[in-house]
Amino acid sequence: MKSRHIKKPLGFTLQEAMIFVAVIGILTVIGMPAYQNYTRRLAFSKLVLAVIPRKAAVEIAIQTRGPSALTDLNGGKLGIPADIAVDDATHGEKVANGVITMTWQKDSTDLDGITYTLTADGVGLPVQWSEGGSCLDIGLC
Repeated sequence: MKSRHIKKPLGFTLQEAMIFVAVIGILTVIGMPAYQNYTRRLAFSKLVLAVIPRKAAVEIAIQTRGPSALTDLNGGKLGIPADIAVDDATHGEKVANGVITMTWQKDSTDLDGITYTLTADGVGLPVQWSEGGSCLDIGLC
């Protein structure tokens, strides 16, 4: 006597496929804003890291040149690099009165014009820094 096996259909039913597509859609809707914020923060970190040479120059000026006040700490003086104006292809870099201001280039993105600042607490050692700028309000730095 031969045994009969009933063959199950292979693959997914239409209902299972639609549930899978719905789950992927929900995960995408939830994940995209977080991913976009991550990519914005990643791009802006380039500007935050670009402050390091100016920060070092201000600290060296305080240590070796002995400025009497923060008003002496400006771009192009005491060994601090000259200011760079912001334009379409260049991020702005400025030191004025002990405040380092980095400004995102004018590139018509949502980062256009956002600033990051470091403010020296004084001309005494060790130099303490306070972060600021419009990037803090929107969570980029």
